[in-house]
Amino acid sequence: MDKRVIALVDCNNFFVACERLRKPELLNVPVCVLSNNDGCVVSRSNEAKRMGVQMGAPYFICKNQFKKVKFLSGDLTYYCEISKRVMDKLYDFTPDVEIYSIDEAFLDLTGLRKTFNCSYEEIIERIVSEVKRDVGIDVSVGLSYSKVLAKLANDKAKNLQKNKIDKKTYKIGFRQIQKELKETLMSEVWGVGKNTSALLKKHLIQTCHDFVSQDDIWIKKNLGKVGLELKQELLGNSIHQVVSVAQAPKSISRSESFKEFQTDKNYIVNELKRHIHKVCKKMRTEELVCSCVGVMLRTKDFQVFDCKINLINPINSEFELINKAKEMLDKIFVDGVIYRSVGFFATKLSPQNSRQISLFDGESSIKKHELSKSWDKLEEKFGKGIIKLGG
Repeated sequence: MDKRVIALVDCNNFFVACERLRKPELLNVPVCVLSNNDGCVVSRSNEAKRMGVQMGAPYFICKNQFKKVKFLSGDLTYYCEISKRVMDKLYDFTPDVEIYSIDEAFLDLTGLRKTFNCSYEEIIERIVSEVKRDVGIDVSVGLSYSKVLAKLANDKAKNLQKNKIDKKTYKIGFRQIQKELKETLMSEVWGVGKNTSALLKKHLIQTCHDFVSQDDIWIKKNLGKVGLELKQELLGNSIHQVVSVAQAPKSISRSESFKEFQTDKNYIVNELKRHIHKVCKKMRTEELVCSCVGVMLRTKDFQVFDCKINLINPINSEFELINKAKEMLDKIFVDGVIYRSVGFFATKLSPQNSRQISLFDGESSIKKHELSKSWDKLEEKFGKGIIKLGG
């Protein structure tokens, strides 16, 4: 089995950190970032954590309970921009980067000691230093020999910081593996859910050391192939490799709750246009086109109505989709019904270079596609919202 050297880079309190980048006055202030439509807390500063604000706590309760905390509406578009800067910086160290979420990435550092002429510990310390210097974001890095152990090491680094120990990296070397396994409960392991944890407790298996001490026959019988892979990962054998090639999405969708419930169709149409642009821009970024699109409406009491159509030619331009989307909205919108959100989705995605232009409307289609690309360039230069879709 190949011995790999895997690191997990995780941005600390990411959404809060992004807000502090553009609002330095928030430094050392208890801050929380809220979810879509200010529903609940999704990111907390260390100051807010120490005050007792819980992740996922409803805003309508927190705003009365924690008067000294600054609550901010989330800005996912901005956070994605900062995330891209972080990830681009990670590619300076290795091409083997697997973006796991908006604020986490696995890196395969195997063999890079010779490239950087330093130890792996020094490499991850450089990652922490350079991301902070060039992007302005604090990260924690866990280092070990498998994804599961790298995640465990990252958790250890974060725990040290919670205890006010200024150490943003943590390594689990071969000599430390058995010690760490004895000190770690299976319920704390990445990927072990409540049901699995309960099953293991039933068999008196509490720690990771208890688990890896079981023979393979018992593990396969009770947990199957996944259990055997987990055992190997905990022992430092990399089963789940770092996958650096991003997989193309199967669908792209955007929806958002209205700030206030709506019956105004014009308002809903304008929100729909905004979502269409975001979906199309994402397709162009991924160099994809779609062959099926749809519109979704959600009522005040969470009933969902949708309509979708198949397209004759795959496209990714909002100028070709807006009228089709309005026609679909007409079919599902009912006067007098109170709505809470609208959404737009694109499916049946394929590479843009496989797109074939229709003989009859090819010139028009090309012009609209070029117009959409010009919109992207204008937003890149002058900022989002510089252009809005008309009727």
